[in-house]
Amino acid sequence: MANRFTQAVVVVGALAAASAAAARQAAVWGGVLDEHPSIQYAVRPTTDRVAALNRALAQGGRALARDPRTGYLRAVLEALDIPAQSQLLVFSKTGVQRAFTSPQHPRALYFDRSVAVGYVPGAPMIEVAAHDPQQGVVFYTIDQSADPPIFTRRTTCLSCHVSASTLNVPGILARSNFVGDDGNVMPQMGSYDVDHRTPHPDRWGGWFVTSEDGPAPYTQRAHGGNITFSGRGNTSNQVFVDWMTSAPEAHGYLSGSSDIVGLLVFDHQMHAINLLTRLDWEARIASAGGSAPAAAPAVRSLATELADYLLFTGEAPPSVPLSPLPGFARHLEATTPKDRRGRSFGQLDLVNRLLRYPCSYMIYSDAFDALPAAVRTVVYRRMIDTLSGGGTAHPDYRALTPDARLAILEILRDTKPDFPAR
Repeated sequence: MANRFTQAVVVVGALAAASAAAARQAAVWGGVLDEHPSIQYAVRPTTDRVAALNRALAQGGRALARDPRTGYLRAVLEALDIPAQSQLLVFSKTGVQRAFTSPQHPRALYFDRSVAVGYVPGAPMIEVAAHDPQQGVVFYTIDQSADPPIFTRRTTCLSCHVSASTLNVPGILARSNFVGDDGNVMPQMGSYDVDHRTPHPDRWGGWFVTSEDGPAPYTQRAHGGNITFSGRGNTSNQVFVDWMTSAPEAHGYLSGSSDIVGLLVFDHQMHAINLLTRLDWEARIASAGGSAPAAAPAVRSLATELADYLLFTGEAPPSVPLSPLPGFARHLEATTPKDRRGRSFGQLDLVNRLLRYPCSYMIYSDAFDALPAAVRTVVYRRMIDTLSGGGTAHPDYRALTPDARLAILEILRDTKPDFPAR
């Protein structure tokens, strides 16, 4: 009996020592987050949608047909169920294919809630960024001349896509730049990281901005899109005029559109993706250090930030009523759960705010559902506190009517099985 007791003490002591060692390792970790032992971004298997498609291609269960005009673009969009009407156009010389990008040849982006596809007619490859539920955004390229095609993972993208702008996790950059007539960024004039809180005059520098009714109904400097700057700070919209009269479809683009509603959705979504990744990583690092993730200060702070962001706190509303591209609006609504009354967070408003019921559809993402249950509970409790007008609710949310707050709670309780009943 004594020997067994001694052995038990030894085992318990060993476990305690191991836990303490893990905690010390987490506390003294001096490397970048993506190399942390609990993350191992570059080597752990991924489960994102592009990885799944890649496996199907390798096993012969799926094929991509090459179009002589756009290469594999249409096939990739179809395979990933990304609407062509999500197209956005970046004319600044940014991104991995900056050498092929200019105001005359903008980079087209297509996206849904977890994948973004980048394409320039005549460029050698298509770029793809996929949000893995746990590993963050994973970057791929597909060779436009390859037969058969395959998605190749690119960790070199982290040189730009891990920064303070992405919360120091592999993420998506949504940025507004000052751009010259040739598409080159003018760093001496600064830039803006963009999300749904960014004032519209600070958005979309280096992007084309259109609308369903023609040119976006803004005065020239109500947003930063469609214009270039001279060295003296003078502006011109000649690049936009030239683009709209250039017959883009004849040069390999699916359309000439870079819809303002798609830009508003993109701006909101990309920061949500980065927040979700950072929160998940902090929870895993806390757990590896022997802490309950939901109790870690960094986790609780990020969970509160995520809850406020999902509820569009501080949103900069449209300056004028907007109309979305019909196909884009239909896809967003069709892929977002509805409550028993047919309401959803995929329904657009576009008069007073982006969404009719201002709670993010990103709450249905795989990345949100992959958060530890206790961490999701912290997020939910903050949302309930805000929606019920609790004393610690975010002050920027007080403008919403009681009816809107009640509707959001009802939709959440109908469509999120783990959302608290009270």
